[in-house]
Amino acid sequence: MKKILKINIIGLAAFLMILQSCGKMDVSPSDKVTTGSISNSTDGIINVTNGNYAMFKDVVSFNGFKDDNNEYLRQYFQMSTFAGDNIVCGSRTEDPLYYSFTYTHSPSQANARYFWYVSYKIINGANTVIDILKNKKGKDALNRQLEGENYFLRAFCTFNLVRFYAKPYNEGDPSVNPGVILRKSAEEPSAKARASVKETYDFVLSDLKKAAALMDESRGKAYASKEAAWAMLSRVYLYKGDYDNCIAYSDSVINSGKFTLETSASFPTYFANALNRSETIWAIAFTPADNRGKFGSIASMVYSDGNSGWGEEFASKSLRTIMSKHLNDVRWSYIDTLYTDNGSIAKKNGIEIFYITKFSFQDGDPNLSSPVMFRLAEMYLNRAEAYAHKGNVNSALADVNKIRKNRGLQNSLYTSVPTGKTILDIVLNERRIELAFEGPRLFDLLRNHRDIVRNYWGYHIPGLTVSDIDLSHPPTGYPNLVIPWNSSKVQYYIPVDEILANPLCVQNP
Repeated sequence: MKKILKINIIGLAAFLMILQSCGKMDVSPSDKVTTGSISNSTDGIINVTNGNYAMFKDVVSFNGFKDDNNEYLRQYFQMSTFAGDNIVCGSRTEDPLYYSFTYTHSPSQANARYFWYVSYKIINGANTVIDILKNKKGKDALNRQLEGENYFLRAFCTFNLVRFYAKPYNEGDPSVNPGVILRKSAEEPSAKARASVKETYDFVLSDLKKAAALMDESRGKAYASKEAAWAMLSRVYLYKGDYDNCIAYSDSVINSGKFTLETSASFPTYFANALNRSETIWAIAFTPADNRGKFGSIASMVYSDGNSGWGEEFASKSLRTIMSKHLNDVRWSYIDTLYTDNGSIAKKNGIEIFYITKFSFQDGDPNLSSPVMFRLAEMYLNRAEAYAHKGNVNSALADVNKIRKNRGLQNSLYTSVPTGKTILDIVLNERRIELAFEGPRLFDLLRNHRDIVRNYWGYHIPGLTVSDIDLSHPPTGYPNLVIPWNSSKVQYYIPVDEILANPLCVQNP
């Protein structure tokens, strides 16, 4: 079972208050790079920019400690996927993912505190480059590309923050609901209030449009590009409910001619080779030197070959139920069933073991992958959802069928919406299967005002053990089986570090 470093929150709070009273608290990273401490040469800008990308995968020191859990992407996938309905937790664990899985959030929650910190650390690094380049005259194509990449990285991190720590755009009034702190320069004062959700979205959209206008060079799929900015514009406009713009930017990526969907033959090996494949728009490049192994890799909690990881979280029963209608669907390739010696499905605490391999097998290593942030399939599914909301059933079905044709379901295409279903049901089910474990599912439910239903046995049910549950029937009447979409539980608390250091920042209820 994975262990984590425990921090005495009372002692930490007292320490932070002492610093604050002495006027020494700085929300910005203490080791931040400033525009006066790097070379203004292209090589210097490249080094800082590449360092910003590296912080998505590096173990970054936090509060003076280094822990294998402290990796942006590990927290990103756990804080999103483990709070949804595609994962079942096979045992209690001291890993902070358990707080996300059980909705036992707090301002001192380790994963949420670290994610906030490293997000702003990346944003600060991006601002460092932007501050240097935004007013520079006579920039060549490479410098424009680098400036655009940093606008993109700032937008990417800011948007992920507002998804985790604020309400969806369409819940209440986005011009009133608090979003996140907008860091627009590396030289800003540390004390700053949260912008509204609307202001946060407007900032992200502005950054992405600047990024798209600046980026005309190609540095490979491990770096941002014009098409990556368009892909993110498609995603942000979908979340905002601006369906015409979502469709327009999805079209831009699809019609760029630079990407093609993986086929039913190539898809089973896609995630292990994402950096070299035609469907990938942007992925974070991991090398063998970046592999955290059993104690900190993204894969370690959701897969094990018997020694490679903890393998304590599995594909949920509800996901497998909707997938089971088509056993020839090649997307079963990212779910690995563990069998006993007698051929039955192995179980852990009464839960059938269906490992997840989307983060495994790069170079044959069970703990190594280059996680995909944007890929072409999402563009079709973003557009399909936008069409569904606009009532354009035929166009939505065409996009869903485009995915299904390339996943081995060419004989199971939709000709109409099945009885008892809506076109939105069809699109969201396809998104659930295609993008499972990649992060979107929780937010798909929230922005569509759908509850998070986890009516299956797992350790999200507080105070129970397998002996208390009839495993042949879904449990009923227990907390955390259904999380209402508008519950205050679904937003993470603003970390205690920020609240104590920044008197202008308000806490979530």
